[in-house]
Amino acid sequence: MTDVMKNASMPLPFVFTPHPVVGMAPETLDRYITGNDPDTHKPVIDEIIEALTKPIAKEAIDLYSSDNVKINTERVVLQPDTEENLQSEFYKRGWTDGLPIILPTEERVNRMLSGTAASPDKLVSEVMQPETKEVTRNTVADIAVIAVMAGAGPEHFPVILALAATNQSALTPSTTPFAAMILVNGPIRNEIGINAGIGAYSPLNKANSVIGRAWTLMSACAGFNKPERTFWSAQGNNLTYNSMCAAENEEKSVWTPFHVQKGFRAEESVVSVFRGWNMLNSLHCAASRTVGEEIDLQLSVIPALNSNATIIMDPSVAKNLKENEGFQTKQDFCRWLSTNVKIPAGRYWRTDYIDMLVASQADQGVEPYASWKKAPEDEMIPHYHNPDNINIIIVGGETSPLWKTSDYRYITSASIDQWRPAKSVDQCQDGSCGLPDAPTDYDK
Repeated sequence: MTDVMKNASMPLPFVFTPHPVVGMAPETLDRYITGNDPDTHKPVIDEIIEALTKPIAKEAIDLYSSDNVKINTERVVLQPDTEENLQSEFYKRGWTDGLPIILPTEERVNRMLSGTAASPDKLVSEVMQPETKEVTRNTVADIAVIAVMAGAGPEHFPVILALAATNQSALTPSTTPFAAMILVNGPIRNEIGINAGIGAYSPLNKANSVIGRAWTLMSACAGFNKPERTFWSAQGNNLTYNSMCAAENEEKSVWTPFHVQKGFRAEESVVSVFRGWNMLNSLHCAASRTVGEEIDLQLSVIPALNSNATIIMDPSVAKNLKENEGFQTKQDFCRWLSTNVKIPAGRYWRTDYIDMLVASQADQGVEPYASWKKAPEDEMIPHYHNPDNINIIIVGGETSPLWKTSDYRYITSASIDQWRPAKSVDQCQDGSCGLPDAPTDYDK
């Protein structure tokens, strides 16, 4: 099926081929190209040649011009009905994550708005759905509705607003089962009880659950959850139900907090977001290997895309790395990993996403990829060559010296403090920072 997508300022014709593509042998992919388009029943190669050689219709250019970006300004007020009917209506409209939500009544939304000093009409986020070119603009009031739906209270609202302000989606329109992750740093962690210790990534704690869920619901309400239209993942990823939301265990960490590494002050409250494909749980360290060697083994399983990795360590692991293995900072350990983690060049280049996303850089002469492309298949290459793209965060309750190794990429961070209630952080004498008491009854 031939269609048109926008690439920079120019519409780019493209042709849909049969699927799946990832992991298929070259002979299979060749048959896709020489065979017929399953939708139009025309030869795929003929459609490609036509798309590349014929002028693009003016209607297509007009459709994808900057003047025709679709702005989603729909605001729907549902009429009173039964709980069951309203839940069904939210689900049919694609406004849920498939689970029941807290119905956002006017009273509940107004209560949520008490969690910030920002005006309800203030624009918080502007997110474009890349498949449909539809832009969703959310005000503070819009995010308050979603926060209520997620089961959050006013005390969680500043974190949720900061998440919205990153303009990032928890759901990714790709054939690959991406997942996302949220990390919270700073005083607000303890003020509202975000878990950084035992079971931080488990369904144990309200703050972690509702903040992470709110991000997923933002993405659903922005249209990122339409199968075969905006959501193409063959399997999906259950981690996106609450997006691995946790706080960093700054009190137990022997190293600098993550947000300080990113240029924020230690006393600031900050939310950071990550995205990736793979997450591996560790085993207990073997007696004959150090923690560093164990993590080296795990990273050798995941061919690195632009050196991106995020390692989630229990505080006891970081303590051991510092006191027994000599790594005084996170950066010291990242530099060690970038030098020592290696895989054969042949296995690196035979990885689908590496071949698809990195080979073009090698062909253009970008180093070190150009040299790696010429290397013998058995030559060991340091595929996590850039230590600046390796992240370490400290989460856990010190019940066991374990970690998680992932290819998650750090995306961005946003200040939470600007979304606080009227009472400023500097005025806090009792640790509350003006946050309302946590709600105990969601039926009101």
